[in-house]
Amino acid sequence: MSVFKRLATSVALAGAMLGTPAFAADDVRIALVVKALGIGFFEAANEGAQEAAKELGNVEIIYTGPTDTTAEGQIEVINALIAQQVDAIAISSNDTDALVPALKRAMQRGITVISWDSGVAPEGRQLHLNPSSNPLIGNMIIKLAADHLPDGGEVALLSATTTSTNQNIWMEEMNKVMGEYAGIEVVATVYGDDLADKSYREATGLMQTYPDLDAIIAPTSVGIVAAAQAVVDAGKVGQVNVTGLGLPSEMAGAIESGASKSFAIWNPIDLGYSATMLAYELSQNGVKAAPGAEIPMGRMGALTLDDNNEGAMADPFVYDASNIDDFKLIF
Repeated sequence: MSVFKRLATSVALAGAMLGTPAFAADDVRIALVVKALGIGFFEAANEGAQEAAKELGNVEIIYTGPTDTTAEGQIEVINALIAQQVDAIAISSNDTDALVPALKRAMQRGITVISWDSGVAPEGRQLHLNPSSNPLIGNMIIKLAADHLPDGGEVALLSATTTSTNQNIWMEEMNKVMGEYAGIEVVATVYGDDLADKSYREATGLMQTYPDLDAIIAPTSVGIVAAAQAVVDAGKVGQVNVTGLGLPSEMAGAIESGASKSFAIWNPIDLGYSATMLAYELSQNGVKAAPGAEIPMGRMGALTLDDNNEGAMADPFVYDASNIDDFKLIF
């Protein structure tokens, strides 16, 4: 990681901490660590975390993350939070394994660590909150494309980074059910690093390389918006359908233009809320993360943990022209 990027990450973290209002010394400090700052999905998750903090009454949320989607950036953030002696870290990881040593140090110092959205290896956290069931998400992202290709066709995947835990799992789950969708061929997988400009270039490259491409599946809220714009700019609305996982507020224009016929997502506000509640229960109420445990998540009910101390929040929900207007102003 360059000196500039290290400095930028440190400044971003300091800004996040200094920008929060003053809290009492006995407040519970929960750090919501995201893949990168400036991404709408994670900003919506922060709204949910703030809602949970207000409901709990004695919680300060430290919303922070690196300036780009790298493990190195998140490790610097984690080390800074250890130095701050926060009570809990709830992290959406950029790498399954690379964060483990830093997170183990956090736990050794008495800091509760959970992962959410994109997980870390079990030895680096106490539990993981999946936004939905991985098999359901994997099936959903290919089904969204196949539903509009009754005779089959060529599809390509535009993911975030090569090390994005959640997206790699979803694509693996998608591959397991490909046999159920006759005639659908995945011709390529590319990575936009959750950067809008790179994702746009990758989507443009896919359409140039595969002139008969029928759909781009982007299981990332950054990539799906960039791909939809690339389709519009290439004049291929009606030829290439962009689908995957996105936010209604960011995808309403793509639905209106016809660049996307449908997409899916869970509510990121609920996800941030749930992660905060889980971190609080483990750090303050003596709740233990163990297989079979049911851990309260406030208004979201309870999370039931499996043998890997993982649980799912909710099923993904499909958005299209019939309902997008009901949600585009919410998140």
